Amino acid sequence: MQIRELSIPDAYEMTPKQHADDRGIFLEWYRFDKLEQTVGHALDLRQANLSVSRQGVVRGIHFASVPRGQAKYVTAVHGAVLDYTIDLRIGSPTYGKWDSVLLDDVDRRSVYLSEGLGHAFVALTADAVVTYLVSDTFNPEREHGISPLDLDINLVFPADLESLSLSPKDIEAPSLQNSAAAALLPTWDECRSFYDSLRTKD
Repeated sequence: MQIRELSIPDAYEMTPKQHADDRGIFLEWYRFDKLEQTVGHALDLRQANLSVSRQGVVRGIHFASVPRGQAKYVTAVHGAVLDYTIDLRIGSPTYGKWDSVLLDDVDRRSVYLSEGLGHAFVALTADAVVTYLVSDTFNPEREHGISPLDLDINLVFPADLESLSLSPKDIEAPSLQNSAAAALLPTWDECRSFYDSLRTKD
């Protein structure tokens, strides 16, 4: 498995080695030990999610309050999505910036996002199936969203998509600026402190 840190600190792209023969393929899409070596602590897996999206569907930008936050290990098991990691940590050197990774059923990459980072994706194919391993269960009181159409973040969506489809909740989500003003965003310092506590716990 090849691991590459994204331009957003504490987010990583994982590219597995695929073994193919006349029966099909085999790969390891998640290795707890490889991830632990990279981020300095184990993923405390508490929930697994799956979504199916038609082409052009945008999900996100979603994040959870820190602590505890919600780290995510994301992959596409069918079809393709463009997956976005957005730095929402006030005080971070890349605050408000984003990076993207193509997740598909060809290269079968995964993305790991630490707590405090925002996550979104757009489905590039029909019936794009995305799975998420997450470090905490869903808690609606601590879950937040930012509009994926916020011009301050300026996510770039593929030009060849005919249209984008968002949920009412994502359309009505606040901007990055309004979220910061409402004290909804995590800070760089509190996220770093939380990451350190996870390393100490291990």
